Amino acid sequence: MDETNRTFDPRCRQDPPFAIEIILQLDIFGIVLYSVLTFMATVSMLIYLEECVYIYKKVASNKKSAIIWVNGAAPVIGAMSCLGMWIPKATMFTDMTSATYFAIVLFKFLILMIEECGGDEAFLKRSAKKTFKISTGPCCCCCPCLPVVPVTRRCLFLLKLGSFQFAVLKVVFTILSIVLWTNDNYDATSAGINDAAIWINCGMGVFTTIALWPVGIMFLHVRETLRRVKIVPKFAMVQLVLILSQLQTAIINMLAMNGTIACSPPYSSRARGHLMSQQLLILEMFIITLVTRMLYRREYEPIPDVDSDEEKKMICSESSANPV
Repeated sequence: MDETNRTFDPRCRQDPPFAIEIILQLDIFGIVLYSVLTFMATVSMLIYLEECVYIYKKVASNKKSAIIWVNGAAPVIGAMSCLGMWIPKATMFTDMTSATYFAIVLFKFLILMIEECGGDEAFLKRSAKKTFKISTGPCCCCCPCLPVVPVTRRCLFLLKLGSFQFAVLKVVFTILSIVLWTNDNYDATSAGINDAAIWINCGMGVFTTIALWPVGIMFLHVRETLRRVKIVPKFAMVQLVLILSQLQTAIINMLAMNGTIACSPPYSSRARGHLMSQQLLILEMFIITLVTRMLYRREYEPIPDVDSDEEKKMICSESSANPV
């Protein structure tokens, strides 16, 4: 009994339960809920695999890798959430896998936008007289006074590098976190100033922000050119996955750490917060998987070249000036 004369179940302070404990304590509602969510995660992965076969057969080789990686964001996160739901003790590893995969997806989406324009050379040719607007989120959306930057090969390389660093560093920090965890120096739920987790998470937050900036810059530059390939809703789906898998999860975990989410044996407050987050993500990623499939299921034709557009305009103007 504590100062407020409330008694606590000792199981509320225990580690996450084993999978067998969850299975043995499921009631009818729990069996139905877990079955439906597992079915959703499984269907998401099957849809993704079918989409991979379609992309492999129908899409040009320069776009295959990027499209497959981007399409897999929602199914992979949903599958990892399902594993974490059934095996709570593996939550740290499933979360790390999801976050690492999405770090690669951000870089691949940047590459996809360039490849939809025809690749590096075609993009540079198309944008030879244009500029990049760098006063965009999440870094510089409050700095409209920043100058525009001419589109050059060096600038394109820096944009790629800004997104690529996150994919590499996320893998490095994930491996580092696992190594520290094996030595009892890493606890994903700790928030102390001397804990490794808080410093690693803060560092990854900065790297995430830096990686999102080039993607935002490129999207603003090509959104009109690629409007016919539905680049706006595709970018919206990537942002939605980021918000749901990172921000939503962080908010729920903070509420659990503060005790706002009540303990429900065999789940402690923190373990129950993870469970709620995983169950929400499975449902959300299932819906996003269906939407993403509709967006990417199309005939992949090259974007018309600038020169061909100008020639068509000249032909049309000549024919209108000289009617038969």
